[in-house]
Amino acid sequence: MDNFFQKISFIDNILKGIGQIMLQENRWTGLLFLIGIFMGSWQGGVAVVLATAVGTFTAMTLKYDESEINAGLYGFSAALVGVALSFVFQTTVLIWVLICLGSALAAVIQHFFIRRKIPVFTFPFIIITWICIFAVHHFTKIPPSEMISAKMGPSDEFFTSLNAFGEVIFQGGILSGVIFFIAVYISSPVSALYGFAGSMIGAYISHIHGESIDKIHMGLFGFNAVLSAIVFSGQKKTDGLWVVISVLITVIIDDFLVDNNMLAEFGGVLTFPFVAGTWITLLIKKIFDKNIQ
Repeated sequence: MDNFFQKISFIDNILKGIGQIMLQENRWTGLLFLIGIFMGSWQGGVAVVLATAVGTFTAMTLKYDESEINAGLYGFSAALVGVALSFVFQTTVLIWVLICLGSALAAVIQHFFIRRKIPVFTFPFIIITWICIFAVHHFTKIPPSEMISAKMGPSDEFFTSLNAFGEVIFQGGILSGVIFFIAVYISSPVSALYGFAGSMIGAYISHIHGESIDKIHMGLFGFNAVLSAIVFSGQKKTDGLWVVISVLITVIIDDFLVDNNMLAEFGGVLTFPFVAGTWITLLIKKIFDKNIQ
């Protein structure tokens, strides 16, 4: 199987790019993510493949670092642009065009930050998707997709953390959450378990803040916490402390933005709480590490 991916490295790069959505450089993780997305909708699956391919091809055309391309670093923000736009809107010709343009631009923005060694995470996806959603809402009459108004089946506290894994990639339902959790676990068990714990913490804090129980069970107040926990997951005892700190900051930002309805015009918070919370935690960690030296 490795020989197959060596011969067709572009497919390998696409799958790793999809896997990097949850910071996993693993083709099998990406494949499971893709299967879970196709189970949600064929439009979402096609959009993810197309977007990741465009982002990766853009990086190859502009001759970005080959090791970074092979690691999927120019695919994950592009992939999220694709799945987000296909989730929010009916996939008209204009939406497919925006997916392609947005994916290419995501790769360019990603490269800008990589060259400056700034951990940008999913920020390119956030900026591009906010702009696209705002523009489509205000300057076109493209209707929302059926998926955005679809209701999820019954859930409870046990499945809340798994649902959050699904919501990272705009997928509702327990099955998607289970598949995505397994996808992360086969790449990094510690990341999957910390992500699960982070989601539980996020759900509990949001419950204390009085957020909607239904939305908490759907994982809408946990998916940013999952990503923050994965970033700081590791084998050291101190890693757990930084996971808790990052999750707390992320959830506080998430709840504040949602409660004040600050980004509704742009499509919601997306993964911004994760990015902001992680940036703040990295700054705190840098100051802390410097003072103990």
